[in-house]
Amino acid sequence: MRAGFVRTTTACGLFLLLALGSAPADPLDAQPQGGQDNPQQKPPVTVPAGPGETKPTDQFSVTVEVPLVNLDVVVSDEKGDIFTGLNKANFRVSEDGVLQPITNFSTPEAPITSVLLVEFSSRGLYGYPVYSANAVTWADAFVRLLKRDDWVALVSFDMRTRVEVDFTQDKMAVHNYLASMIIPGFHESNVFDALMETLDNMRDVKGRKSVVLLASGVDTFSKHTLDDAYKRVKNTDVTVFCIGTGQVVLNYIENNRATGGAIQRLNLYQAENQMKEFARLTGGQAFFPTFQGEIGSIMQNIANMLRSQYSLGYVPSNQARDGKYRKIKVEVVGSDGQPAQMKDAKGKLTKLIVYARQGYTAPKGPVS
Repeated sequence: MRAGFVRTTTACGLFLLLALGSAPADPLDAQPQGGQDNPQQKPPVTVPAGPGETKPTDQFSVTVEVPLVNLDVVVSDEKGDIFTGLNKANFRVSEDGVLQPITNFSTPEAPITSVLLVEFSSRGLYGYPVYSANAVTWADAFVRLLKRDDWVALVSFDMRTRVEVDFTQDKMAVHNYLASMIIPGFHESNVFDALMETLDNMRDVKGRKSVVLLASGVDTFSKHTLDDAYKRVKNTDVTVFCIGTGQVVLNYIENNRATGGAIQRLNLYQAENQMKEFARLTGGQAFFPTFQGEIGSIMQNIANMLRSQYSLGYVPSNQARDGKYRKIKVEVVGSDGQPAQMKDAKGKLTKLIVYARQGYTAPKGPVS
């Protein structure tokens, strides 16, 4: 039977714990009691009414569909320093070149809701699953940065996608499972299938949400193509961050003149381009560390971005239900409506970088 996500209709969360795996991680530093689940909060999923529940209805009713496009936006400079304190008037949104009035704007201090999507295959060097070892260890570094009210789920993939830990606020549960992931079972790394399946099963998760993909990015056996993956990524409201586990391996190959270096280099470069596109289309970032010492700052960068997102919403002026892809552009402007100019700590003008998803596909067909 094909392993995969299972939607639930109970408050246990979006994912069902399916399987146990096994890769080492360092012991978690001492944490406050906030690591345990908060009984006052529910997992980030809307639970539908039970089969015995009914809602009162009038004899006659009319349902009007009003589409709303939601955007999670981060503004930073070229050095990665994030700008906060902007207001609604500082943003300009256009769709296919047409300006769109921003109807919703907020800077909510909402908890992080994130899925750690970890490659756990036996691919590597000389029989050692180096990609998986990096992915598992680096995932634990992200867990260490989570706060009491943050939600996190752990998903691994090889030739199949497995939910190892459902959405939880218990950080130790995720840490402990990561520590048990030691010996991968399969050589395959179906990253396209895993990412698409994860995004599909986050559709019902409300609010700001993200996927942190830790993988080489090399796909070996997916039933879906790269084009399928791009199409799915283009239409998600989930921010995707990618961390490539292959540059460290590539450095080792080149420094030690290991066999197969040219082929692995080509595969990893192609994989990195793919992961950059996954991140760009969704308003995230892609990172390709070359040594272990970079991981701490990379994970801190991702956590800072997730906690500094502006939430924008607009009703598209183009109401055509044509199923076409609409390109979105978000800009930061000054009080005069011109592109904003910010100064760094030294008083020098700095270029602003806006991270937001690049578009969406309009619905198709008549209103139901």
